[in-house]
Amino acid sequence: MRRLAVLSMHTSPLAQPGTGDGGGMNVYVRELSSALARAGVACDVFTRASSSSLPATVEVEPGLVVHHISAGPPTDVPKNELYSYTGAFADGVEQRLEVLSAAGFPTDAIHANYWLSGIAGHSLKHRLDLPLVSTFHTLDRVKAEASPDEIDPLDPDRRARSEAEIIGCSDAVLASCSTEVDQLVDLYGAVRDRVEIIAPGVDHAFFSPGDKAQARRALQLEFDVPLLLFVGRIQPLKGADVAIRTLHALARFNLDASRLLIVGGPSGPSGGTELDALRRLTVELALSDRVQFAPPQPHELLSTFYRAADCCIVPSRAESFGLVALEAGACGTPVVASAVGGLSSLIESGRTGYLIESRDPMAFARHVARVISEPRLARELGANAAERARSYTWSIAAARLRRLYFELTARSLVECR
Repeated sequence: MRRLAVLSMHTSPLAQPGTGDGGGMNVYVRELSSALARAGVACDVFTRASSSSLPATVEVEPGLVVHHISAGPPTDVPKNELYSYTGAFADGVEQRLEVLSAAGFPTDAIHANYWLSGIAGHSLKHRLDLPLVSTFHTLDRVKAEASPDEIDPLDPDRRARSEAEIIGCSDAVLASCSTEVDQLVDLYGAVRDRVEIIAPGVDHAFFSPGDKAQARRALQLEFDVPLLLFVGRIQPLKGADVAIRTLHALARFNLDASRLLIVGGPSGPSGGTELDALRRLTVELALSDRVQFAPPQPHELLSTFYRAADCCIVPSRAESFGLVALEAGACGTPVVASAVGGLSSLIESGRTGYLIESRDPMAFARHVARVISEPRLARELGANAAERARSYTWSIAAARLRRLYFELTARSLVECR
């Protein structure tokens, strides 16, 4: 059996998405590794131990093991401070890989997720003479304008420099869509032939169309009012404030009975401040009784929230792919989203949902109002979205990645640029 070392330093695939730094990347690492294991590629996932009580290893399923690596203090560390511990993380991974190899389980390749893991992966590639595959999930030169609060004031260019170095030495870089390919090539000088499009998937056993009334009953929500849904980490990048202002703007369309459900928890250095600001905004706009905040949910339970909604709003400032939009569409719920990043490839405006070119809440509200007010249109959009989502599966992603790993192990390693 082939064996892959998956690096996910800053967040564990065992952590619940929507909490802390956990989000779509957690889902990506866990689901893709699981699909690879079922396809015959064993995955050892390495993440930083954020507590001294965590076991050294956790067998998630046959062929998928999560390893907790000591690197820095055994406690939660802000993501922008983890750079100092990338060397210790690489050392810990190397030691664990040596133990596995001695036991008859040698590693064939490294897959680094996010730039912090990429730094460790870059080092391990040369120490162990193994091919390096990198997935960035977000790129600093794309995200900088949309999320300036996450820029390190002491070394604002450090992440971008590191990303460029990792890209220059990766044997393959994975992108979720053609938009991300162009960003890697245009902003970082990536060699286009080394960038592979492997889109994330969705687990259709959980995320599929269902009965709206039953979903609302399960969540104890009102049956007779239009419901908007926002799912995501609470941070400025995700734009929950636009969702709230969109709800307020619906009064212009005689839809002032509508409700908004926000599912997610604070994330990043300004997450707590952002949540406080959102609550104040609901008071200022007299929406306190029409906006409900729900804590992060176990991933598989999100399908009930998607089915309960009339429309899912994804007003992100930047988005490399947009897993929430895919999952909502898979559940047959129309999506109104920002025309940014992967969302522009994922949503076919006017057929599976709507893309909004600006951050104007009135523009969002105009299209949300159409979805709510025209049941036939909503059904068509939802059916088209569910049909389109069927082409996105983790098994397809794993099959493509498995072929790529086999190809890489037969090539000479790329030299650093």
